[in-house]
Amino acid sequence: MASVILVTGGTGTLGRQVVPRLRDAGRGVRVLSRSAREPAGGVEYVTGDLLKDEGVDAAMDGVETVMHLAGASKGDDVVARNLVRAATRAGVRHIVLISVIGADSVPLAWLKTQLETECAVAESGVPYTILRAAQFHDLVFKVVQGMAKSPVVPVPGGLRFQPVDARDVAQRLVELALGEPAGRVPDLAGPAVHPIGALIRGYLKATGKRRATMPVRIPGKAGRAYRAGDNLSIEGAERGARTWEDFLDERLGRPAHLGAAAG
Repeated sequence: MASVILVTGGTGTLGRQVVPRLRDAGRGVRVLSRSAREPAGGVEYVTGDLLKDEGVDAAMDGVETVMHLAGASKGDDVVARNLVRAATRAGVRHIVLISVIGADSVPLAWLKTQLETECAVAESGVPYTILRAAQFHDLVFKVVQGMAKSPVVPVPGGLRFQPVDARDVAQRLVELALGEPAGRVPDLAGPAVHPIGALIRGYLKATGKRRATMPVRIPGKAGRAYRAGDNLSIEGAERGARTWEDFLDERLGRPAHLGAAAG
């Protein structure tokens, strides 16, 4: 009988897509959560806190595969070190980690912690698989939605995204978790690259909003990295199937051209 797969971040945007796919594949699933939850849908919930290193050993009991999907605005490197120490003690045979494209090339503090997380997993001695993905549609939507609240929407020059659907990422992660450890695998990005201005205009048309836009420049090393496309993965990446336009239509409940007509 296959062992239970432990999922961190199982209640987040990505985890909510991964967990049912694991169940559909016939695997037992245990989700590590900071708050107590009752079992549901064949999923076991265990209470623990990776940042505080509490309850992690108990969560690992009998587990051979760990899918590390949890993430926060800070402390991900600390969390990863606590995770791999517990995984080593428990004799885990496979850690599957989700990371982000640009972790080693865009000079932002948060991305640095993602690279340190990758290093913690890779240097742990536990066999692993690391998948870097582009920004999820959900995140890009929140960014654009937030920007569009301003009467004058700033448009950072040279900033491009290659957004990917969380469902496509979840499907790939489940395939990897059910397979053998593969190290760093090809990145997963969306099917197209979009300048931030085009994303903003598409959102405004879809929602019938009218906003003035103003070009701005991202300063410093981060700005240079984004203008150079260091947050993109053009060559050698796998591509998700769901487009930004499809996601936008789905999220707003109507095609973008209807939003424009309504304006």
